[in-house]
Amino acid sequence: MKIICGLGNPGDEYARHRHNVGFMVCESLVARAKGSFTQVKFDAELAQVMVAGERALVIKPQTFMNLSGRALGAAARFYKVEAADVLVVHDELDLPFGKLQLKAGGGTGGHNGLESIGESWGEAGYGRLRFGIGKPQGPNAKERVIGHVLGNFSGEEAKELDGLLVAAAEMAEGWAREGMQKAMNRFNRR
Repeated sequence: MKIICGLGNPGDEYARHRHNVGFMVCESLVARAKGSFTQVKFDAELAQVMVAGERALVIKPQTFMNLSGRALGAAARFYKVEAADVLVVHDELDLPFGKLQLKAGGGTGGHNGLESIGESWGEAGYGRLRFGIGKPQGPNAKERVIGHVLGNFSGEEAKELDGLLVAAAEMAEGWAREGMQKAMNRFNRR
């Protein structure tokens, strides 16, 4: 079994924020698998689907970003899924908008959702699908980061978003089918 966990914040007011792109990718992935989020368990919405021939539990934590590790940790422990069989989909400030990247393990880069996973689950060796959202540039850029992350995609970005969500779902499928190393070799070169 694989677990694919998208990071985001619950509620309609956050639905299209950059910080919720992990949820958006998971929704695209589940729709491609002709499934739906029908269960609520571990403080998360869950969908059980087949992804690239593998049984997968797709998770959208409903605890808000800063506590999302609780849901993932509980699900991974309950189903006895190793970190190598977990993919976390999250927004990434350090990648330009639209850049998609698979990564095996690593640090948190200050991402509160990833920090929560480390605190709640105690694992760092899980895979990541990093969805570039870019970061503010110019004067006062650091002060504008929170508004950027918790803001909607710009009009130009929104035009590209659907295609990027499909591409990210395809990357997750590749990870499930081929494993991280082969998927990284194939997709990260784009």
